[in-house]
Amino acid sequence: MDEKKNHKDNQKKTNNNLSTGFVFHPDYLKHDSGQNHPESSERLSLLIEHLEKKGILSRLKNIEPYPAAIEWLETVHDSSYIKTVERICKNGGGMLDPDTRVSPESYRVALLAAGGVMAAVDTVMDQRVKNAFCAVRPPGHHAEKDKAMGFCIFNNVAIGARYVQKKFGLKKIFLVDWDVHHGNGTQNIFWSDPSVFYFSIHQYPHYPGTGSENEVGEGEGEGYTFNMPMCAGSGELEYIEVFENILFPMASKFSPDFIFISAGFDAHEDDPLAQINLSETGYKKMTEVITRLAAECCEGRLVSVLEGGYNSTSLSASVEKHILALAGRNKRA
Repeated sequence: MDEKKNHKDNQKKTNNNLSTGFVFHPDYLKHDSGQNHPESSERLSLLIEHLEKKGILSRLKNIEPYPAAIEWLETVHDSSYIKTVERICKNGGGMLDPDTRVSPESYRVALLAAGGVMAAVDTVMDQRVKNAFCAVRPPGHHAEKDKAMGFCIFNNVAIGARYVQKKFGLKKIFLVDWDVHHGNGTQNIFWSDPSVFYFSIHQYPHYPGTGSENEVGEGEGEGYTFNMPMCAGSGELEYIEVFENILFPMASKFSPDFIFISAGFDAHEDDPLAQINLSETGYKKMTEVITRLAAECCEGRLVSVLEGGYNSTSLSASVEKHILALAGRNKRA
């Protein structure tokens, strides 16, 4: 009887685990962005604390990040820029742009952030998980080929997209960016590339000033960039309508082999850096649309990467709902 009971208990534990991977490393907290900076280590430490308290973290598949090799950074960034970041950090840190400060540890941590996305891709492609969330910092989607911008040093999702193409031979990548700020860096990196479809929904006009609907790519990449600018005050109703009626059919037609989310949570109604009125329920619903898309097009292959989100309470609650939706669990954990 005891053996049967133990087997049932073990089976219950197994079934209670989530088939979603989770990338985090304590060293992500060592990137010092400066005093009173919105993109602080606290936003990530409080997120981890929240997920532990909710009993979610222990049910996720832990994915150990590794530092990205320079050759992978060079698939999207100029080597001279990479060396500049390394040099500034070695010399004690400084400002890469008016919003982006680096400390002595920042270069190493930024390599670990990009490598965390690559490790998530590895784990999804090896079918150890169906999808993954990367709780990394510094964020990436503003980082251009040759410069830092908007708290971002290296473009984590762009590196991930090139990695899955070159290492695993997947041809078509769909990248949805729902950060409230337009991902100018990601857009520009893939501007002329028809193999990566970049879809962004963001507040407009707003920082960084790009992302109008007439920005559609050029050359062979024309039509593979799609911007959905949203007015201040837009909310869940408008966002879900875009996801269901524009994003889903457009992405289905593209039929990607892999999907990335630039998952900023700063379009939340409580975020201090924007004026969009999403709730954590809105993020859950948007995630459900993307997981449905992934199931239809690419065997569920999906990696979500943390970008913005500057109210620790709303960030933590939104990521919780996002992860449970990635795992197909929408009820309370």
